[in-house]
Amino acid sequence: MVLGTMMLHLGEVDGLVSGAAHTTANTIRPALQIIRTAPDVKLVSSVFFMCLPDQVLVYGDCAINQNPNAQELADIAIQSAMSAEAFGITPRVAMLSYSTGTSGFGPDVEKVKTAVEIAKQLRPDLMVDGPLQYDAAIDKEVAALKAPNSTVAGRATVFIASDLDVGNIFYKAVQRSTGIVCIGPMLQGLRKPVNDLSRGCSVEDIVFTIAITAVQALA
Repeated sequence: MVLGTMMLHLGEVDGLVSGAAHTTANTIRPALQIIRTAPDVKLVSSVFFMCLPDQVLVYGDCAINQNPNAQELADIAIQSAMSAEAFGITPRVAMLSYSTGTSGFGPDVEKVKTAVEIAKQLRPDLMVDGPLQYDAAIDKEVAALKAPNSTVAGRATVFIASDLDVGNIFYKAVQRSTGIVCIGPMLQGLRKPVNDLSRGCSVEDIVFTIAITAVQALA
């Protein structure tokens, strides 16, 4: 891993894909030490591209940040929206929770509310809303009942999990239950493209991850 990361750092290669035989930590640690984050970026996060039959959805962060605070969650939302846009997906960002609007309460809900406020302050042009339950974020009929005034509910394209437990479970649940193509995790925030794979990945997963790494390198 260190050798491959050094090759990327020196410009001998344009991107790096790892993880089929290495842990996420062993993939990311050399990248953080050698490649480092892009200018003005405080954290590295990740997204998955969930290739449904009729659209591609973006899920983040499902692989890196264990328990992000509100500021970090806002940064993840903005990074994920930028990644979606880079791949031709109009970003409509749903900040996920067990509560929609004021239907529930608790520290986790308050964290998501604060993250939404921060994201809107940093990127007032971005369509972002929350807290939203997943059904309200993706289903127009549910959205009409639970969040009728939301510009995101019912038509979200980017879904931000409140922590790594939620993110990792829900992307794998969708992938394994439906059999859809799931590309990622694509890392965000590094100066050069470094992408991770699950050790349970298929050959198809590897090929697709190489493809998005190439697109990142050309950007």
